[in-house]
Amino acid sequence: MDEIIQIWQHIPASLDPVLARIGSFQIRYYSLMYLAAFFCTYLIVVRRIRTENYEFSTAVIQDVFVWGIVGLLVGARLGYVLFYDMSHFIEHPLEIFLPVQWSGDGVLVTGIRGLSYHGGLLGIIAAVVIFCRRRGIRVLRLADLFAAAAPLGYTFGRLGNFINGELYGKVTSVPWGMYFPLDPTGRLRHPSQLYEALFEGLVLFALLWPLRQKFRTEGTLFGLYIAGYGIIRFVIEFFREPDLHLGYVLGPFSAGQLLCLAMIITGIVMIFVLQKRAKR
Repeated sequence: MDEIIQIWQHIPASLDPVLARIGSFQIRYYSLMYLAAFFCTYLIVVRRIRTENYEFSTAVIQDVFVWGIVGLLVGARLGYVLFYDMSHFIEHPLEIFLPVQWSGDGVLVTGIRGLSYHGGLLGIIAAVVIFCRRRGIRVLRLADLFAAAAPLGYTFGRLGNFINGELYGKVTSVPWGMYFPLDPTGRLRHPSQLYEALFEGLVLFALLWPLRQKFRTEGTLFGLYIAGYGIIRFVIEFFREPDLHLGYVLGPFSAGQLLCLAMIITGIVMIFVLQKRAKR
């Protein structure tokens, strides 16, 4: 048993985040995981429009994906700049547009860095709102369509974080803890990326999927998704090491937890307002 535990604890050190290298160009598992997340979400959404009472065509879904991906990337980057390291980027504004880290010999060493989930969510929402207004589509109708599918995509993203060895958890003594090569202290830590892959991804998907056709009021499922993700992420943040340059920003709470509190409140208020309007 001790040997199995040791193998488990050192899994991150045995993972190479780079699948292939072509000169200075790298194909990284992290990027492939993002592609897998988009593809998985797309397949689920297309299945819903074909089997459920949705009026959207496959072409519309493909178009909204393009808008959403652009919104995600722009929002995730700007969200990190605004929420997590504003003072640094004020002094180094060019790094806002160059979110990669290179070695002195011109080799990409870490890939894209500095992305915020909460910023990405806001970016997607902004892009989809613009898209829907241009196409005459009800925003909440489209939001509900994606709300039941999106969590499963998070599973791949968090696995990408795990393979990268980043966003690891706090120091622990639990037997399922792991050693991460990027941890300068070399101490046993919670594999918080796996916690997030499980709960933000699989568990949230399992909770929302059976409810996808239970609500007549548009936007209710999306509100549940917002509040549900916020609650799960808020709890998991207690096991995740906060950003070194930020630490805890309000008592025992990290910046991520404060943003999750905003999500929880927004989701609950959204559900309450929509249900109240539906009864009028």
